[in-house]
Amino acid sequence: MIPPFDLTQTDELLSTTRAVRKRLDLERPVDRQMIVDCIEIASQAPTGSNRQGWRWVVVDDPATRSVLADIYRRGASGYLAKALERARDRGDAQTQRVFESTLVLADTMEDVPMLVLPCIEAKGADRPFPAVEWSGLYGSIYPAVWSFQLALRSRGLGSTLTTLHLRHADEAAELLGLPADLMQVALLPVAYTVGTDFKRAVRPPVENIIRWNRW
Repeated sequence: MIPPFDLTQTDELLSTTRAVRKRLDLERPVDRQMIVDCIEIASQAPTGSNRQGWRWVVVDDPATRSVLADIYRRGASGYLAKALERARDRGDAQTQRVFESTLVLADTMEDVPMLVLPCIEAKGADRPFPAVEWSGLYGSIYPAVWSFQLALRSRGLGSTLTTLHLRHADEAAELLGLPADLMQVALLPVAYTVGTDFKRAVRPPVENIIRWNRW
């Protein structure tokens, strides 16, 4: 049977869509229609009970980006510095590079052309939720986020999923005028990438993480 897609290209897209931080092009503007096109693709992602509760806030106003960047830095600074120190102590070079690049991103966040906040309608999310409801809630937005990132990558743009601004989610909500029943789930800086030669990351052999039938 002939596969319905070119597996070489498909596998390359899926396996080389990296978290891009230091290689975001801060000088090249991003057209709004490009973001709209990627969100249109993302809106085809599955959602629990077909609720389609995702909402997207795209920030390209420099003044608003600057305030969001400050909120992110305040949420990220202490955590990132400690995480980098732990990676250095362990001699974990790959993780060390990740946190070093994250600190660079934190310093330049306001210069990224687009900041995209995926959100989801979540009435009552301020009350205790059972695990099944949390799983369904996040499971209804993260597939769309990943589809959005894949669509960006296929068009020469990059992104990375960040969440540390959520330590001050109320401030971000007030800044953006978000309604009370709209829950932010991430902040994605989006820009064209400097080069497109991204490679697969080093991962443990899959034999180490698969169990058949039971643990």
